[in-house]
Amino acid sequence: MSATELFAPPTENWVPLSPRYIPLRRLDALLGWGLMAVLAVVPSFIFLDRTIALVVLAVFLVLTGWRVIRQGAIVRAWGYAERETDLYIKSGIFMRRLTVVPYGRMQAVEVTAGPLERAFKVASVKLVTASAQSDARIPGLEPQAAAELRDRLTERGENQAAGL
Repeated sequence: MSATELFAPPTENWVPLSPRYIPLRRLDALLGWGLMAVLAVVPSFIFLDRTIALVVLAVFLVLTGWRVIRQGAIVRAWGYAERETDLYIKSGIFMRRLTVVPYGRMQAVEVTAGPLERAFKVASVKLVTASAQSDARIPGLEPQAAAELRDRLTERGENQAAGL
């Protein structure tokens, strides 16, 4: 079995995240890495040689640009697939992750959207399971798609629990 088959079985109908999630992730990367750049560069200009400070600034600009550009690929690596008895969630480029959540183990399904998510018109679905280690989330969904997924997962979870 190849790594691709291990982390994203090709037989599944994978649903991608919303393209609206990419600009939000890029903004988040820009703000996070920009803040780190300021915290590293300002002291460099104060306490170190100007040449060293400019090198530190250049390194942070390159890293920030790279992180901002990579967000599209990171978002495209996410996906979920609804199966008969469980939900698959895949993510990651370098560190791939495949989470399998059996519907019968779900205790709650939450849809959340913070202020920035609402501004970019996306929401996240969080699955709370019987095991604290297997809680899973699917970020960056269209709000309507998130609500519909919540309803389907809740229904399937109730059906699976009833069959136990």
